[in-house]
Amino acid sequence: MSEHGGDGAALDEDLRLPACERCPALVESRSRIVDGVGPTDADLLFVGEGPGATEDEEGEPFVGRSGDVLDEALRDAGLARADVRITNCVRCRPPDNRDPTTEELANCRGHLESEVDRLDPDLIVTLGKVPSEHLLDRSVAITSESGDVVDARLAGASRRVLLSVHPAATLYDRSQRDGFFETIGRAAELSGVGERGEDGGDGQSRLGEF
Repeated sequence: MSEHGGDGAALDEDLRLPACERCPALVESRSRIVDGVGPTDADLLFVGEGPGATEDEEGEPFVGRSGDVLDEALRDAGLARADVRITNCVRCRPPDNRDPTTEELANCRGHLESEVDRLDPDLIVTLGKVPSEHLLDRSVAITSESGDVVDARLAGASRRVLLSVHPAATLYDRSQRDGFFETIGRAAELSGVGERGEDGGDGQSRLGEF
């Protein structure tokens, strides 16, 4: 899936945000800007809320306990982290891991839309209530709506969006684990990622067999 050589590296560099001072509270809270990671031609894009303490420290989205859950769910669906792109609505850690404000989300919206536009993914997966509501521009009952596929206007086009609970929800409520894993499996099927084997795949294969 991923691009190799200079072009892919150059595009990834284009998607990085070297500096930003638009949100004073986030500038004060962060130790670095956390950009999206993964192939610049990924068909499957995961969008979280914002960096936490571990992400701020390591400079990569979803590398803490939530990231471990996401990685496990990806493996269960026949995928690896290297097969997908992962980013956040805001690229700086909010103080005390609070939710980003409406203004902070708006300030970072252009960066997210630019990333979506350049990737042009087949499917976007929102991880949690905040990114779901941000992309859909409406209230979302994420526990009951998780697994739903909806259309959202993003980066000048209609995009398929699959709603999901945040992987951290499975740590606080084990009953949500199976549903989260099923949603990630559905993301793999809908995007066609991970099923392009020797015969190219037809979208009907069971990913667990690979």
